[in-house]
Amino acid sequence: MGSRTELSDFLAGVERRAFKQAMFAIRNEETALDIVQDAMMRLAEKYGDRPAVEWPMLFQRILQNAIRDCYRRTKVRSLWTTLLSSLSSGEEDEADPLETFATDKESDGLRGPEREFERTQLLGTIEKEIARLPTRQREAFLMRYWEEMDIAETAAAMGCTEGSVKTHCSRATHTLAAALKAKGIEL
Repeated sequence: MGSRTELSDFLAGVERRAFKQAMFAIRNEETALDIVQDAMMRLAEKYGDRPAVEWPMLFQRILQNAIRDCYRRTKVRSLWTTLLSSLSSGEEDEADPLETFATDKESDGLRGPEREFERTQLLGTIEKEIARLPTRQREAFLMRYWEEMDIAETAAAMGCTEGSVKTHCSRATHTLAAALKAKGIEL
């Protein structure tokens, strides 16, 4: 059983990555913050008494479900507003998720301003390409490579088979590699 301190440490450790995942999916800072906060509260309320080793998978499942719920609410809201009004708000395209992302400074102090600028641009380009991935590919990619979850945990969090996770990750990796190579970036 995890303690309150362990739960707090876990949530502090995943909040930034969870926010980025929500931002990639939703593209609205306030909504992404709400989703992450709700996911953290659900984990603490419903699963805080579970062993700490189960929290990463449970949190990812809660987070992905919250993102899907947001999509559903947005779709229903959009349908009704379209039916009831001929006015379109166009708010979906106004939020720029990359404006909210700050890169961490290198602790060694050996990086010059030019290198830091290149690094920031590279990360921005990678984040743009990740945001363009189809939803399931992006989910699988982020859970496997950013959250460092294994295939079984990712499959359980996404509610699909391990083979599907492998397929989504492979497609995402190939798509990202091709998009970055087209921009002259080879990692």
